[in-house]
This record gives sequence, C-alpha cells and structure tokens, in this order.
Amino acid sequence: MKIHKNDNAMVIAGNDAGKTGKVLKVFPKNSKVIIEGINLRKRHTKPNQKNPQGGIIEKEAPIHSSNVMLLDPKTNEPTRIGAQIILDEKTGKKKRARVSKLSGEMI
Repeated sequence: MKIHKNDNAMVIAGNDAGKTGKVLKVFPKNSKVIIEGINLRKRHTKPNQKNPQGGIIEKEAPIHSSNVMLLDPKTNEPTRIGAQIILDEKTGKKKRARVSKLSGEMI
C-alpha cells in the first residue's frame, strides 16, 4: 500500500468525498485505512471504566484505500504516488522513496 500512517489524505469517493485528514491506522491485508474525522459511525456503549457514563460514541470506521488519495506536501492537492530508487551515500545501499507525481517532491 502506498498510503502510510501519519500521511495527510483526501477522500475522493463516498459520503465524505472532498474531506481531508490525517491517516491514523492502516490495514494492508484488507486495503483499508482509518482517517481522522472521516467515516464516523455511532456506537452505543454500556458504562465501563473508560467511559463511566456510557452512551453514544462517535468513532472513525475504516475506508477502502482506493477511495483515498495522498495530499502533495508542496501544493496540498491530491496526487498519485510513484517510487524512486535512491542511493544512500552513507551506507551505499539502495533505498525506495515515495515521490509525488504532481510536483516530483519526495514524501
């Protein structure tokens, strides 16, 4: 998956299309991500140690990664992601870096 934790992403399809947020969690096996403040669901909870009052809690639900685009760090626009192989000068090893297709900037 090209989207990682702590990336800024925009939803491009679904009820929350056009909204942006920070990626909180990534599930690569299911190709799903949880984004802060996106795809909120209400859950009825009993009183417990964490929430002694109980009641209705709003929580972010996972959204499929195909409905999400990463935001370009330079222009703050949604962009596709490419890969570039960079030679590390210290160790002499090759590393894979994510690159924005829009601006060419490394992510």
